[in-house]
Amino acid sequence: MEFTLEDISEDEVQRRREVYAPLADTVRELVDAVIRTQVSDDVIADARQRIAEVVAELQTDQIDGPYGVRYTREFTGMPWGNAVIGLRNAIAPPIVTELEPEGVRSTFTLGAAYEGPPGHVHGGVCAMILDHVLGEGASADKVPCYTGTITMRYLRPTPLGELVAQSWITERDGRKKIVHGTLSDANGVTVEADGVFIVPKTWNGTMPRAKKG
Repeated sequence: MEFTLEDISEDEVQRRREVYAPLADTVRELVDAVIRTQVSDDVIADARQRIAEVVAELQTDQIDGPYGVRYTREFTGMPWGNAVIGLRNAIAPPIVTELEPEGVRSTFTLGAAYEGPPGHVHGGVCAMILDHVLGEGASADKVPCYTGTITMRYLRPTPLGELVAQSWITERDGRKKIVHGTLSDANGVTVEADGVFIVPKTWNGTMPRAKKG
Protein backbone atom coordinates (compact mmCIF):
# COMPACT_ATOMS: atom_id res chain seq x y z
CA MET A 1 0.00 0.00 0.00
CA GLU A 2 1.34 3.43 -0.92
CA PHE A 3 0.90 6.47 1.33
CA THR A 4 0.94 9.88 -0.35
CA LEU A 5 2.67 12.74 1.43
CA GLU A 6 0.89 16.10 1.25
CA ASP A 7 3.42 18.72 2.32
CA ILE A 8 0.90 21.06 3.95
CA SER A 9 0.56 22.68 7.37
CA GLU A 10 -1.92 21.69 10.08
CA ASP A 11 -3.67 25.02 9.46
CA GLU A 12 -4.17 24.05 5.83
CA VAL A 13 -5.52 20.65 6.86
CA GLN A 14 -8.05 22.39 9.10
CA ARG A 15 -8.96 24.87 6.37
CA ARG A 16 -9.71 21.98 4.01
CA ARG A 17 -11.79 20.25 6.68
CA GLU A 18 -13.87 23.39 7.07
CA VAL A 19 -14.40 23.62 3.30
CA TYR A 20 -15.13 20.00 2.38
CA ALA A 21 -16.95 18.63 5.44
CA PRO A 22 -19.97 20.95 5.03
CA LEU A 23 -20.11 20.12 1.30
CA ALA A 24 -20.23 16.38 2.04
CA ASP A 25 -22.83 16.98 4.75
CA THR A 26 -25.02 18.83 2.28
CA VAL A 27 -24.72 16.00 -0.26
CA ARG A 28 -25.75 13.53 2.48
CA GLU A 29 -28.82 15.69 3.06
CA LEU A 30 -29.45 15.64 -0.69
CA VAL A 31 -29.30 11.83 -0.78
CA ASP A 32 -31.79 11.62 2.08
CA ALA A 33 -34.05 14.17 0.38
CA VAL A 34 -34.01 12.25 -2.93
CA ILE A 35 -35.03 9.06 -1.15
CA ARG A 36 -37.91 10.62 0.77
CA THR A 37 -39.21 13.48 -1.39
CA GLN A 38 -42.77 13.51 -2.74
CA VAL A 39 -42.62 16.75 -4.73
CA SER A 40 -44.05 17.04 -8.23
CA ASP A 41 -42.37 15.75 -11.37
CA ASP A 42 -41.68 19.30 -12.53
CA VAL A 43 -39.87 20.16 -9.30
CA ILE A 44 -37.80 16.99 -9.58
CA ALA A 45 -36.86 17.75 -13.20
CA ASP A 46 -35.79 21.28 -12.25
CA ALA A 47 -33.78 20.02 -9.29
CA ARG A 48 -32.05 17.41 -11.44
CA GLN A 49 -30.98 20.07 -13.93
CA ARG A 50 -29.59 22.34 -11.21
CA ILE A 51 -27.75 19.45 -9.55
CA ALA A 52 -26.28 18.42 -12.91
CA GLU A 53 -24.94 21.95 -13.36
CA VAL A 54 -23.26 21.85 -9.94
CA VAL A 55 -21.73 18.45 -10.72
CA ALA A 56 -20.35 19.74 -14.02
CA GLU A 57 -18.84 22.75 -12.25
CA LEU A 58 -17.13 20.56 -9.62
CA GLN A 59 -15.76 18.32 -12.38
CA THR A 60 -13.90 21.16 -14.10
CA ASP A 61 -10.89 20.57 -11.83
CA GLN A 62 -10.49 17.20 -10.10
CA ILE A 63 -7.87 14.54 -9.33
CA ASP A 64 -7.48 11.41 -11.43
CA GLY A 65 -8.66 8.21 -9.76
CA PRO A 66 -9.55 7.73 -6.08
CA TYR A 67 -8.52 10.07 -3.29
CA GLY A 68 -6.04 7.59 -1.82
CA VAL A 69 -4.37 7.43 1.59
CA ARG A 70 -2.76 10.77 2.47
CA TYR A 71 -0.65 12.02 5.37
CA THR A 72 1.13 15.23 6.28
CA ARG A 73 4.71 15.46 7.54
CA GLU A 74 3.23 15.53 11.06
CA PHE A 75 1.50 12.20 10.19
CA THR A 76 -1.97 13.73 10.27
CA GLY A 77 -4.04 11.21 8.35
CA MET A 78 -6.43 12.33 5.62
CA PRO A 79 -8.34 9.21 4.48
CA TRP A 80 -11.03 11.53 3.20
CA GLY A 81 -12.29 9.30 0.40
CA ASN A 82 -12.84 6.31 2.70
CA ALA A 83 -16.29 4.69 2.45
CA VAL A 84 -16.72 4.59 6.24
CA ILE A 85 -14.83 7.60 7.63
CA GLY A 86 -14.23 9.79 4.56
CA LEU A 87 -14.69 13.48 5.37
CA ARG A 88 -15.16 14.21 1.65
CA ASN A 89 -17.21 11.08 0.95
CA ALA A 90 -20.96 11.66 1.23
CA ILE A 91 -21.51 7.89 1.13
CA ALA A 92 -19.68 7.57 4.46
CA PRO A 93 -21.90 8.08 7.57
CA PRO A 94 -19.11 9.13 8.57
CA ILE A 95 -17.80 7.12 11.53
CA VAL A 96 -15.55 8.93 14.04
CA THR A 97 -13.93 6.66 16.64
CA GLU A 98 -12.67 7.70 20.05
CA LEU A 99 -10.00 5.90 22.03
CA GLU A 100 -11.07 4.33 25.30
CA PRO A 101 -8.95 2.44 27.86
CA GLU A 102 -10.16 -0.90 26.47
CA GLY A 103 -10.35 -0.02 22.75
CA VAL A 104 -12.40 2.33 20.56
CA ARG A 105 -15.99 3.56 20.46
CA SER A 106 -18.11 5.50 17.97
CA THR A 107 -21.61 6.97 18.21
CA PHE A 108 -23.33 7.85 14.93
CA THR A 109 -26.67 7.99 13.16
CA LEU A 110 -27.74 5.99 10.11
CA GLY A 111 -30.72 7.28 8.14
CA ALA A 112 -32.70 6.34 5.05
CA ALA A 113 -29.63 5.94 2.81
CA TYR A 114 -28.54 2.84 4.79
CA GLU A 115 -31.84 0.96 4.87
CA GLY A 116 -32.12 -2.75 4.08
CA PRO A 117 -35.15 -4.37 5.72
CA PRO A 118 -37.89 -1.78 6.27
CA GLY A 119 -36.80 0.64 8.99
CA HIS A 120 -33.55 -1.22 9.61
CA VAL A 121 -29.91 -1.02 8.56
CA HIS A 122 -28.74 -3.18 5.64
CA GLY A 123 -26.71 -6.11 6.97
CA GLY A 124 -23.86 -5.30 4.61
CA VAL A 125 -23.65 -1.78 6.03
CA CYS A 126 -23.44 -3.25 9.55
CA ALA A 127 -20.59 -5.48 8.37
CA MET A 128 -18.77 -2.60 6.68
CA ILE A 129 -18.93 -0.45 9.80
CA LEU A 130 -17.81 -3.25 12.12
CA ASP A 131 -15.00 -4.17 9.72
CA HIS A 132 -13.66 -0.65 10.07
CA VAL A 133 -14.27 -0.29 13.81
CA LEU A 134 -12.61 -3.64 14.51
CA GLY A 135 -9.62 -2.44 12.49
CA GLU A 136 -9.48 0.75 14.55
CA GLY A 137 -9.65 -1.29 17.74
CA ALA A 138 -6.92 -3.60 16.49
CA SER A 139 -4.65 -0.59 15.88
CA ALA A 140 -5.46 1.14 19.17
CA ASP A 141 -2.08 -0.06 20.49
CA LYS A 142 -0.37 1.99 17.72
CA VAL A 143 0.79 -1.16 15.91
CA PRO A 144 -0.74 -1.23 12.39
CA CYS A 145 -2.37 -4.39 11.10
CA TYR A 146 -4.53 -5.71 8.30
CA THR A 147 -7.79 -7.66 8.36
CA GLY A 148 -7.32 -11.42 8.18
CA THR A 149 -10.82 -12.73 8.86
CA ILE A 150 -14.00 -11.33 10.40
CA THR A 151 -16.99 -13.33 11.63
CA MET A 152 -20.35 -11.60 12.13
CA ARG A 153 -23.27 -12.75 14.28
CA TYR A 154 -26.51 -10.90 13.61
CA LEU A 155 -28.47 -11.16 16.85
CA ARG A 156 -31.45 -9.10 15.68
CA PRO A 157 -32.24 -6.43 13.07
CA THR A 158 -30.43 -3.12 13.62
CA PRO A 159 -32.89 -0.20 13.54
CA LEU A 160 -32.08 3.01 11.70
CA GLY A 161 -31.17 5.88 14.00
CA GLU A 162 -28.50 6.46 16.62
CA LEU A 163 -26.11 3.55 17.07
CA VAL A 164 -22.89 2.73 18.90
CA ALA A 165 -20.01 0.60 17.59
CA GLN A 166 -17.07 -0.43 19.72
CA SER A 167 -14.18 -2.90 19.64
CA TRP A 168 -11.21 -4.04 21.68
CA ILE A 169 -8.31 -6.49 21.51
CA THR A 170 -9.04 -9.70 23.42
CA GLU A 171 -5.91 -11.72 22.63
CA ARG A 172 -2.47 -11.49 21.01
CA ASP A 173 -0.61 -14.38 19.40
CA GLY A 174 2.62 -13.37 17.67
CA ARG A 175 1.68 -11.20 14.70
CA LYS A 176 -2.02 -11.94 15.24
CA LYS A 177 -4.44 -9.78 17.19
CA ILE A 178 -7.87 -11.14 18.08
CA VAL A 179 -10.47 -8.39 18.28
CA HIS A 180 -14.10 -8.39 19.46
CA GLY A 181 -16.64 -5.75 18.51
CA THR A 182 -20.32 -4.91 18.80
CA LEU A 183 -22.95 -2.75 17.13
CA SER A 184 -25.71 -1.59 19.49
CA ASP A 185 -28.87 0.45 19.65
CA ALA A 186 -30.57 1.84 22.76
CA ASN A 187 -31.80 -1.66 23.65
CA GLY A 188 -28.47 -3.44 23.45
CA VAL A 189 -26.27 -5.34 21.01
CA THR A 190 -27.63 -6.09 17.53
CA VAL A 191 -24.49 -7.46 15.86
CA GLU A 192 -21.34 -9.07 17.28
CA ALA A 193 -18.09 -9.51 15.39
CA ASP A 194 -14.78 -11.24 15.95
CA GLY A 195 -11.74 -10.59 13.80
CA VAL A 196 -8.19 -11.76 13.30
CA PHE A 197 -5.81 -8.94 12.35
CA ILE A 198 -2.26 -9.43 11.13
CA VAL A 199 0.73 -7.17 11.81
CA PRO A 200 2.79 -6.80 8.59
CA LYS A 201 6.07 -8.72 8.53
CA THR A 202 7.80 -5.48 7.53
CA TRP A 203 6.55 -3.55 10.58
CA ASN A 204 9.56 -1.98 12.30
CA GLY A 205 7.90 0.43 14.69
CA THR A 206 7.69 3.39 12.27
CA MET A 207 5.04 4.81 9.97
CA PRO A 208 4.93 3.46 6.39
CA ARG A 209 7.20 5.34 4.00
CA ALA A 210 5.32 8.17 2.37
CA LYS A 211 5.28 8.81 -1.34
CA LYS A 212 5.37 12.50 -2.18
CA GLY A 213 2.51 13.65 -4.35
